[in-house]
Amino acid sequence: MGVGAAVKEIWDRVAGLSAGKDGEGERKTLAAPLAGSIFAPIRGGAVVNALPKPTAANLRRFAETPAARRAINCIKDQIACMEWRLEERPDAGAENADSRAERARGLRRALETPNESDSFRTFVEQVIEDVLVGGFGAVEVETTGEAGQPVRLYPVDGATIQVNANWNGDAGQPRYAQVTGRIGKDALLPLLDAELMYVRLNPRTHTVFGLGKLEVAFETVSQFLQAHRYAGRLAANSVVQYALWMQNRTPEQHERLIQWWQDEVEGTGRVPVMSSETPPQVLRFGAGTDADLRLEWQQFLLTMIANAFDLPAMMLGVSADVNRSTAQEMAQEGFNQAVVPLAKLIADHLTRDVIMKRLGWDDLRFCWNDLESRDELTEVQIQTELLKAGVLTVEEVRTMRGLPALSSTAK
Repeated sequence: MGVGAAVKEIWDRVAGLSAGKDGEGERKTLAAPLAGSIFAPIRGGAVVNALPKPTAANLRRFAETPAARRAINCIKDQIACMEWRLEERPDAGAENADSRAERARGLRRALETPNESDSFRTFVEQVIEDVLVGGFGAVEVETTGEAGQPVRLYPVDGATIQVNANWNGDAGQPRYAQVTGRIGKDALLPLLDAELMYVRLNPRTHTVFGLGKLEVAFETVSQFLQAHRYAGRLAANSVVQYALWMQNRTPEQHERLIQWWQDEVEGTGRVPVMSSETPPQVLRFGAGTDADLRLEWQQFLLTMIANAFDLPAMMLGVSADVNRSTAQEMAQEGFNQAVVPLAKLIADHLTRDVIMKRLGWDDLRFCWNDLESRDELTEVQIQTELLKAGVLTVEEVRTMRGLPALSSTAK
């Protein structure tokens, strides 16, 4: 049996397993599967339908190093701390406004407590972590049938998710499967397209998987760790950077000179006085400066890691050529290039996969509040110019700034 036929047989078996599981509101995936990302099968050729994500174990080890962790936290923490809202879509229409508001309140309660153990922040942090590390953020979406909390969301280890490359769009056929590490029929847990929110970063046509930012920086992080370990060993095990070369001495004189140096000179701070026909020659082993630690090379590697995460090097501690006039501009650039695109990607998946695809609601969407202009002075200037041009009214500007209407304040 060929590889393609074998994989097709596995997915046919998965399709049969999925037909017998209809537990509404119950979780199917495992929180910490035994397979993890270490024992997952190796990616096959182009004829293979299910392609697991490779090298996830090494990526996660690298994600625990200081430089990579700093880059990940710069993006993840800003998104996780944002305020968010549920609003009606522009094409929602005026009908069913009352039911829409009621459904939005129930969905907000569901997102604030996505499951039994997570808040919205801990939930979204896990998803963003996997997206940045390997480009494979995954969330199981299960409906509950309750208006007060219509869905439950469970973060899933994206490295254990296999994707059916030959899925034809049939909602009744499994598109994903989780590798559990178990033996037998429980080796794969089938998941329909509506049951899993799979976030791909940097999607491409030649693979069903995304490309994480840490994957781009993988080689650079490896080189940085090697340079960092070398500098640490050199600094911790430093030796004297020079030696005295004495010529034409007998072994007795040589031993006497060593004993004299250790007893009278070494560690005393005294000026050694030597009397000999030929002065000793000094041999230098190294410069004995910070250049031996290759600090400039390490800063260059930090810059490359920052580039892979679309962040300015300032965010990773590289302070060269940074002053008060450029720091704010770099911080805004990092927000626009690294935070905003990923935040919008998460919002789009929550809207499409959770609200529209799973719940079937096409009149609501998920939005972040803090993706607009972060410069208060610029926002005030824009609103002032719009007021002068008659585009906005005072009441509309007060509403945009969260202020009560003038009529209510007069009362």
